[in-house]
Amino acid sequence: MSLRARLLLVLAVLATVGLVVANVVTYTELRSFLVDRVDRSLAASTVALNRAMARGGPAVRGSIDQLARTAPGTYVELRDEDGTVVDSTSLVPPGESAATPAVPADAVGDVRGQAFTVEATDGSTEFRVRAEARPFGTLIVAAPLDDVSETLNRLLLIEIVVTAAVVATIVGLGLVLVRVGQRPLRGIEDTAAAIAAGQLDRRVDDADERTEIGRLGLALNAMLGRIEEAFAEKEASEARLRRFVADASHELRTPLASVRAYAELFERGARERPDDLARSMAGIERESRRMSLLVDDLLLLARLDQGRPLERRPVDLAGLAAEAVDAARMLDRGRRLDLHADGQVSVVGDRERLRQLLDNLLANVRAHTPAGAGADVRVEAAADGSAVLEVTDEGPGLSEEQRAKVFERFYRVDSSRSRDAGGSGLGLAIVQAIAKAHGGAVTVTAAPGGGARFRVLLPAHSHPTRTDRSADAQAALVSLESTSDPDLRGDR
Repeated sequence: MSLRARLLLVLAVLATVGLVVANVVTYTELRSFLVDRVDRSLAASTVALNRAMARGGPAVRGSIDQLARTAPGTYVELRDEDGTVVDSTSLVPPGESAATPAVPADAVGDVRGQAFTVEATDGSTEFRVRAEARPFGTLIVAAPLDDVSETLNRLLLIEIVVTAAVVATIVGLGLVLVRVGQRPLRGIEDTAAAIAAGQLDRRVDDADERTEIGRLGLALNAMLGRIEEAFAEKEASEARLRRFVADASHELRTPLASVRAYAELFERGARERPDDLARSMAGIERESRRMSLLVDDLLLLARLDQGRPLERRPVDLAGLAAEAVDAARMLDRGRRLDLHADGQVSVVGDRERLRQLLDNLLANVRAHTPAGAGADVRVEAAADGSAVLEVTDEGPGLSEEQRAKVFERFYRVDSSRSRDAGGSGLGLAIVQAIAKAHGGAVTVTAAPGGGARFRVLLPAHSHPTRTDRSADAQAALVSLESTSDPDLRGDR
């Protein structure tokens, strides 16, 4: 059954039960009242007859005649001590037939002085009977209950009609009220159907927080908003994944084609020619190195996207920047690189990944600015307690559209740039992923003079220990030694 049908059924059952209980109580009380009134009338008649019988003679007949005028249908009977009927009179108006109560002889002796009910001898009606003990026997006075039965039957008919009308009215009004009350639910149902059909922007209208259904509508709207955002994020993520796979396949295609070409050259006789053999092996090694760097970058981005935990320990960001600037100067001796450090600025994070972030920013300067263009590296503590790392170059800068896409994976400002000169297009994407993994962020803005300014914000660590600084220094030496080969330092 539907909710509406169940509500109406419960309402109808409750109304019917309540009215039936009220009707039964009314019927019972009225019958008791009417029977008690008949009993009082019988008691008064019995007293009058007793007085007349005490005087004897015509007074008895006069009392009976008077009783006939005041209580039509009254039955009077005299019995001796053995219970034999001595005389009986049925007092009815002229022209009407008299009904006689069937009073058993043994019943009179058990209920003398009390009223009781018996049926007529012909079963047409009931009598209320009262028996009084007299010196010569028993005086029995009985009154028919026709008026009482008629009144009660009429009351029963009225109660049935009124009960049916009241229940029908309650069900009708309940149906109207339930329909009005369920109107917001129908709106929610229509909204759910529209969303199932693909209209994810549909919402529940007229949601009033003062009502239960209104609060349900508000909760559903909030949930639908989250679902729509989740679907949008899922679609965006799938689009990014498809683009990422397509770009990665495109990036790996070139070095693989080169390796295949060098291998074909080897098969065509380069093995017999020392110069061609050396060229083939050098080309295969070079392209394999490029593929290895690209795969390493892709694996790093995948690990960062999965949220894998990084090493967490205090790192002297100013000292790390000094190492990265020094290594960059060794790779490009003709370029001006200045470091501005505001004392000691410490962060908590993975030292190797933070160093990779710095190296990629400086590699971006070398790849996308003229040879004589300088760059400034600044490390300072922000007013809100964050650590700030800025790399500002003197290159051609970036347009607003380029700044919006520069951190996308495989994005190149100059699409015609060769991969050897321009790198894989993952360097700045890795910078952004490392910053996010440390709870920070990276932005790019236009620098004064037309260059680009990359600004990295990281949560600062205010109390580095002496042991941590010593460990940072040792790790810096290891990092510097591992990156001393400029051929292994690509555009990341």
